Order: sequence, then C-alpha cells, then structure tokens
Amino acid sequence: MAKGILGRKIGMTQLFTQEGKLIPVTVVEAGPCVVTQLKTVETDGYNSVQMGFGAIKDKRVNKPQKGHFTKAGVSPVRFAREFRLQCAPEYTLGQEIKADVFEAGELVDVTGVSKGKGFAGTIKRHGFARGPMSHGSKSHREPGSIGSRMSGGGGKVFKGKKLPGHMGGEKTTIQRLQIVRADADRNLILVKGAIPGPKGALVAIRNTVKPVK
Repeated sequence: MAKGILGRKIGMTQLFTQEGKLIPVTVVEAGPCVVTQLKTVETDGYNSVQMGFGAIKDKRVNKPQKGHFTKAGVSPVRFAREFRLQCAPEYTLGQEIKADVFEAGELVDVTGVSKGKGFAGTIKRHGFARGPMSHGSKSHREPGSIGSRMSGGGGKVFKGKKLPGHMGGEKTTIQRLQIVRADADRNLILVKGAIPGPKGALVAIRNTVKPVK
C-alpha cells in the first residue's frame, strides 16, 4: 500500500544511538492529516488520494473549497495535496492519517519548496570557477563566452544555457531518506539528514520510488 503524509518542517537536531553514533535528523510535524478526496481510474482516469493538513478558519475558505470539504465530511484545512497511487485507493473519506503511518527504518522521498536565494551569479548558482584575480584580468566572476557570432541558426543563446538568474524557490524532492523515529502521540517524524525548504515549510513525505539502489 502506498503511504504518504503532509507535515511542516520544524528544524534540525541530532540523536545518538546506543553505540554513541551521532545522527543528524530533521524534525517534521507530520499530521494528523485527513483524507479529503479519492480518485479512481473509473471516475477520473487515474488512482490517487488527496490529503489535507493544518486547521484554518471557515471565513478563510471560499465557497468552492467549502463545498469540497463538506462533501468529504471534514473540517476545512489549510493545505491539500494529492498522492498518486498504482492501484485503487484503500483509504476512506475523512480517514485520519497520523505519523505512525511510517516506521523507523523505512525509506521515503520528501518533497518541498527549496529556500529562495534571490538573484545569483553563475559561480553560486551553477558552481562555475572564477577567473584570475590579477589586475590584468577583466573577467573575475563573469560567466565568459556564451555563444558564437555566426549568422543563421547558430548565432543565438540556446535554451538551457547556464547563466545568472533566480536561484532556489523551486519544487525539490530528496529521495531515499531514512525514517529514524515516528511519534504518533506528538505528531512528529524524524528524518535522517536534511530536507528541502526553510523552517515552517510544508513538506510531503511518501514511500520512496527507489527502494533498492
């Protein structure tokens, strides 16, 4: 059964094993989530489950959203995300999903929006090497040549060229992270290593698509 849960990144800390080994972990406030919609191949062309997370006041919800939550028989939620499934969903509308949906040792993929870095040059954004810093050099941190001046179809900058621009603020997924601890009583999941986004960011945790390397 495919599993997933929504949560909010709290921050990073560290744990020690019984052998004294230090493990860096990210603490995620995971759930409780509620199932707000189910989709099947017969009705929608594919299988999925939509989960909601985070309480919100009724006055913050517009009429279409209010009707959507009323149909599912749940209270309005702040965030709703969809998880694609291979087979027909084994969930029920209004079902509550807690942190114990995962167990310690399981591998997961965590999706979130990476930290925004603003406008960045090619050295910071793409790892370019800088030029000589001597007085005679006129190219210290510039990207260098970006194309030929030939006429016709080749005299242009091709799409995908690595150049300065906005860095971060993109949907990012880190795969094969290990669950260190899942605490359903406090709605916490501890994931080994770092996950995308700043503190307080919404993240989605699901089964890894690469269980075996």
